[in-house]
Amino acid sequence: MPTLPTLSRRAALLGLTAALPLAGARAQTASPTGDWPSRPIRWVNPGPAGGAGDVISRLVADRLQGRLGQPVVVDNRPGAGTNIGMTQVARAAPDGYTVGLATIAANAANKWLYRNMPFDPEKDFAAVGLIALVPNIVVIPPAVPARTLQEFITWAKAQGRPINFGSVGAGSSQHLAGSQFQIITGVPLQHLPYTNSGQMNSDLIEGRIDLLFQSISAVAQMAQAGRMRPIAVSGTARVSAFPDLPTMQEQGIDITSTGWFGLCTSAGVPEPILARLDDELQAIVQDPAFIERVTTGGAIPRAMGRAAFATWMAEESAKWRVVIEAVGARVD
Repeated sequence: MPTLPTLSRRAALLGLTAALPLAGARAQTASPTGDWPSRPIRWVNPGPAGGAGDVISRLVADRLQGRLGQPVVVDNRPGAGTNIGMTQVARAAPDGYTVGLATIAANAANKWLYRNMPFDPEKDFAAVGLIALVPNIVVIPPAVPARTLQEFITWAKAQGRPINFGSVGAGSSQHLAGSQFQIITGVPLQHLPYTNSGQMNSDLIEGRIDLLFQSISAVAQMAQAGRMRPIAVSGTARVSAFPDLPTMQEQGIDITSTGWFGLCTSAGVPEPILARLDDELQAIVQDPAFIERVTTGGAIPRAMGRAAFATWMAEESAKWRVVIEAVGARVD
């Protein structure tokens, strides 16, 4: 019977050596995130359509999908002080195809407000990065005679009743600013949470509520048109949308509360995907065109990577716990 030819040891080694560069090239060109993303990504905004969070979400999502090569679809899921939307993020598969807009409410304040939280903000999310700080503008109805913050405080104390103020929900930066205002000034406040930002603005204009700590983008046009009166900014500095409007701190009230928006995923998303999201987000937030667009709306773009953002959220949680416990705010 004829025998099959055998391969010499030297020839075999030469063949193996020749194959190694090809294997190395394949390894070098392989993506660290595998084939992610290979399908659309869902971006959950836990606030209402048309609100500041919706605006920021769409600005970033539009740019992110161009960088990732897949659609990034914004899904507004408001309710329960952002808990409804962020519950969906916390429970999503840890595959990088669901991301969420991190906020001062869901990721810092709500654990101290709600008796029964549907998620643990420290354990159930992975931080990606900060996007922007969002100072609030303090606005009152045109019928109120006050022109400054101190004049409003004097007017409010003379009413002999709690002053009604609205917010987009318990734990929002508007709610927390009002809580600080009550502690510092001694003005009794009655918090009225809304699920519809437009209705809240209308109620202020018509005098059904007395005060709003509202996101600048939500009321800038109405305030500039004289339909409501701006009397202060709640952040640490004046904003370009209202350059002549002094901060609360400038007017003797030491409140510098600022809302913020960031990006997170469910816990357990693979490290390479988180790193890619972090890199892309920071590039977007530092882009001059993005900075100009966000600044015009009254927010302050602020790039911050994953580790720093996780620390930031923990510090914010500790800060607002003190305020919330001081006013005894609770949500059943």
